[in-house]
Formats: sequence, structure tokens, C-alpha cells
Amino acid sequence: MLLFLAFLAVPLIEIALFIQVGGAIGLWPTLAVVVLTAILGTWLVRSQGAAAMGQLRRSFAELDDPTEPLAHGAMILIAGALLLTPGFFTDAVGFALLMPPVRMAVLRYLRKRVTVTQFSMGPRGDPRAGPGGFRGGGMPGDVVEGEFEEVRPRRGANARPSGWVEGPDRH
Repeated sequence: MLLFLAFLAVPLIEIALFIQVGGAIGLWPTLAVVVLTAILGTWLVRSQGAAAMGQLRRSFAELDDPTEPLAHGAMILIAGALLLTPGFFTDAVGFALLMPPVRMAVLRYLRKRVTVTQFSMGPRGDPRAGPGGFRGGGMPGDVVEGEFEEVRPRRGANARPSGWVEGPDRH
């Protein structure tokens, strides 16, 4: 029901703002403001998105909790979608989400409302992993001995390879 109200309210707010702003400054300046906010928003989203990706990579490299960089990246992505949507209300919300203090406030709010039941990183978090945390057990670099038998399809004497695999004479 809340989503339905948002889909109903946002376009009505945008139409009202377009009428008000267009009446105050005129049609062409209103359209210019909408286009300029989309261009400025795209530039800001690209720069802040790159910074958020750097923080996410760093948290993965240092095996830190990636929750915060992921949340910032998601909010920057939502801000980009809002800034590319024509309108003054969506632009205001999009620009607000590009501000780190606003994102931190949203993140604090979400942390109060969301409960994480389990968090794991790396191969040890895989429930199918064997001893040492690696699927199949063992440690990386262990030698596993085995036997194999090459199975060749039964084809006629003049049959050519299917193209899916290389023939015996091509390497």
C-alpha cells in the first residue's frame, strides 16, 4: 500500500512543481534546469560511485565487513536513477542521497530496522566446504591422484569433428 501511494504521490508532486516553477521562471529555463541537474547528477554519481567502489574493494581486500560500502553504493545508484528522472522532487531526493551525512543517517535508520542473522566471508563461509574451508576438502595445491579413461564418440570413418571441441589433429 505504501508503494502504491508513492507511485501515486511522486508524479503528482512533480507535476505541481513543474507548474509552479514553470510559471515562475518560464518554460525554457525550467527545461534547462531539468537538463542541467541531470548532467550534474550524472557527474556526481560517477565520481561518488567510483569512490564507493574503491571503498568496497578495500573492504574486500582487508576482509572487513562490506555492509557499509555496499549500502553507500546502493544509495548512490538510487540517487543516479532519481537524478536521471525528470523532475524537481526526484532531483532533490537524488541530490540528498549523494550527501554522505544523509546516506549515514539512512544507514543508521536501516540498521535499527534490519536484523542480520548470519554473516560470513571467504571460503570458510561455504557450508559445503570440507576441511580447510575449501570445497572438496584439503588445502590448495594438494595433489589428488585419480584415473581416467578417454571416451571417443562412435562416428563414421568420414565424420568430421562437431566444432564444439578440437579434433585429434588440431591443437
